[in-house]
Order: sequence, then structure tokens, then C-alpha cells
Amino acid sequence: PLCRMTSARSSAKLVAPLGCLVSRQKHTLPDLPYDYAALEPHINAEIMQLHHSKHHATYVNNLNVVEEKYKEAVAKGDVTTQVSLQPALKFNGGGHINHSIFWTNLSPNGGGEPKGELMEAIKRDFGSFANFKEKLTAVSVGVQGSGWGWLGYNKEQGRLQIAACANQDPLQGTTGLIPLLGIDVWEHAYYLQYKNVRPDYLKAIWNVINWENVSSRYATCKK
Repeated sequence: PLCRMTSARSSAKLVAPLGCLVSRQKHTLPDLPYDYAALEPHINAEIMQLHHSKHHATYVNNLNVVEEKYKEAVAKGDVTTQVSLQPALKFNGGGHINHSIFWTNLSPNGGGEPKGELMEAIKRDFGSFANFKEKLTAVSVGVQGSGWGWLGYNKEQGRLQIAACANQDPLQGTTGLIPLLGIDVWEHAYYLQYKNVRPDYLKAIWNVINWENVSSRYATCKK
């Protein structure tokens, strides 16, 4: 299962493990812990509104539809249909998981550098915060097409790692790394403001990274 989310308003609504397909409530779109315009000028209100209320909402709706079909296939013992639904589960489930993390990773009071244990871990595993920032930016810029750049925690090795995932592939389900900080590099996350210049978006987003949330996620995952 995912690491426990630590943001205030959205934590209660974030996703349950996708395996819990029987006798559970449908997935819902989590509220943002800030207004759509709160991240301006770095990410404008139009992008945030479309990204949250349209794109994320579509993943949630499609996930509920796919899970219902999957539940029916399980009840019928229809393995062929279960297998055929896996890509849609991965895409829409991943979209819901990824965005639920993404919103909490951003804050109008964000930016700067992390403190405490997370900062010490970054220095230990990447040499310096500047080196970490450069590496995660480069990985995120370098994603071909649509996808995500991630800072994750390797629980087995006890260290931080940077990774990229294609499309909406969820970090933990794809790599085993526990997601701490995700950067969405789908064009819908930046095109209305930054056009096709992804590096400008990546430069701006560091000004709204919610290090308090990332640090809390790290502390929880390390236990």
C-alpha cells in the first residue's frame, strides 16, 4: 500500500489500494489544500483548474468504471477480461495515485530547501541539494513524451533515489520506490503557460515545492 499521506484537507480522501475492489466506496477527487490561483505566477489558475477538475477527475471516473468491470469479471471467473482490464487499471489508477501525491507536493508557501532529516538524506545520497535539484530536473526534462520525474525512497537500501516513469505509471507499483516528490511533465501540467518549453516549467515549479509535506512523507516511510 501507499505511504500514508500527510496533507491536511486531502488526506482522508486519498486512494485506497487498488486491490480492495469489493465492498468499498468509490474513489473520489481529493480537494486541493489551496485555491487554483494560489500557485501563481509559477503555475497559473487556468492550468490548475483544468488539471485538477478535468484531468484528475477523468482518471478518478474512469478508475471507478474499470474497477466495477473488474469486480464483475472476478465474480464470473473471467480471467481473460481481468487481464484485458489491467492496462486501464494501471493508467487510471496511476493517474489518481500520482495526482493525489502531486497536489500535496505543491504549496503557495513552498520553495527554498528542505530541512532536518530529509536535507541530511539528500546531502548523503546526492552530495548536495543543488546536485539533487539538478539531477531531478534533468530526469524530468528528459522524459520522452508524457510522464513523471520522482524522488523516491528505497526502503530495502535505506536511501533516496531519482526515477522517471512513463505516462501515468505509478512509482511504487512500477519500481518499488516509495514516492516522496513527484513532478508531472505531461503537457497538460504546463502547456497553457509555458508552451513547449518544459525546462522553464521545471525551473518555476521549484518555487512551490512543499518541502514540509515531502519531509513528512519521508519520515513516515522511513519507519
